[in-house]
Amino acid sequence: MKRLASRLDGTILLILICFMIISTLAIHSATTGTKYEGLHVNHFVMYIVLFIPMLAISFLDYRGIVRHCSIILYALGIGLLVLVHFKGMNLNGSTRWISMGPIQFQPSELVKIFVILLVAKMLKRRNGEPLRILQDMVPIMIVTLIPVLLILKQPDLGTSIVYFGILAGLLWMGNMRWIHVIIGSATMAVLAASLACLYMFNHEWLSKMIKLHQMARIQAFVDPASDPNHSWHVLNSIRAVGTGDVFGKGYRQGDMVQNGFIPYDYADSIFVVIGEEFGFLGSALLLLLYFLLIYRMVRIASESSDVSGTYIVVGIMSMFVLQIFENIAMHLGLMPLTGIALPFISYGGSSLLTNMAAIGLVLSVRIHSFQPYS
Repeated sequence: MKRLASRLDGTILLILICFMIISTLAIHSATTGTKYEGLHVNHFVMYIVLFIPMLAISFLDYRGIVRHCSIILYALGIGLLVLVHFKGMNLNGSTRWISMGPIQFQPSELVKIFVILLVAKMLKRRNGEPLRILQDMVPIMIVTLIPVLLILKQPDLGTSIVYFGILAGLLWMGNMRWIHVIIGSATMAVLAASLACLYMFNHEWLSKMIKLHQMARIQAFVDPASDPNHSWHVLNSIRAVGTGDVFGKGYRQGDMVQNGFIPYDYADSIFVVIGEEFGFLGSALLLLLYFLLIYRMVRIASESSDVSGTYIVVGIMSMFVLQIFENIAMHLGLMPLTGIALPFISYGGSSLLTNMAAIGLVLSVRIHSFQPYS
C-alpha cells in the first residue's frame, strides 16, 4: 500500500484541494443570506468524504475494473436511467433524479464513467489498429447513443452533449481513419447548416423537432434582444462577469450575485460568482488550474504502457474539457444556455461524485499501468 501511495500524483491532489477551497468560498458567497445559507458547509464535508472513495478507486487496478466490471456497470447505469423515466423526481421541469431518502441522485452523471470504461474495453480489442466501421465504430456509437437517448427524454441536452464529446475523444484516440473523420465532420457541418436554415426559414417546423424551452434558449442565444425574459439570465451573467473587471469587486461584494440577479449561482452559474467577485485574475487562476489538471492527465495518458489506461484517461479528459468549455461559454453568451455543472466547482453531489471517481481512475492508471496484471 505504501508503494502504491508513493505513485499518487501529488500535483492532481493539490489541484483538487485548490478546487475545494475555491468552490467552498464561491458557494458561501452565493448562498449567504438566502434560503440555501450553509450549503457551503455541506459541500466542504462532501468534498472531504469523497476523497475516500477517490483514493480507494486509485488503489484498485483499473484493468480489473475494465475487464470484469465494465459491462456490468454499464448495464446497471442503463437500468438506473430507465428507472429515472418511471420513478424519477421532477425538478425545474426535468426528471433527472432518483430520490434515495434525503439524497437526490442523478444517474446520468455517473453513467458517463460507465460508458468510458466499456468503450475503453471495446477499443482495447483493436490494440491501436485502425477502427473498422461495422465491427468497431458502430457498436461503440450504439453503446454511447443508448444512454444519450434516455437522457434526452428527461430532458437534459447539456449532459447529452458531453457524451458526444466523450465519444469523439475516444474514437479519435482509438485510431479513427482520416476518411471517417472527414465524413463525420462533413455530416456534422451539414446537420448544423440544416438546423440553421430551418431556424431562419422554417421556424415553425424546427419548433416541432425540439422542445419549447430549448427553442427559447436558442432564440435567446441568437438574438437576446428579441426575448428579454428568456435572455435575462445570460445578459445578467455577461454583465456580472464584465463588471468584475481585472481584480473583481471583492469577496461577497458582487452586486449581481448578492442581489439575486443570477439564477443557480451556487450551482451551474458559479463561474459568474468568480468572474464578478474575483475578476479576470480570479477567472484566469481557475482556468490555469484546469489547464494544469488536463496537462497532468495528458502526461499520464501518454506515459501509460497499457492502451486501455490511455483510453480511460482520454475519455475523462474529453468529459472535463467539454463541460468546462460549455459551462463557461454559455455564461459569456458564446453558447446557448444549458444545465451543466462546472467540474469540481459547482454545488452538486452527483456531479462531484462522478468527477472524484473519474480522478480516482486517472490516478489508478498512473499507479498500475506499469505493473504486470495477473
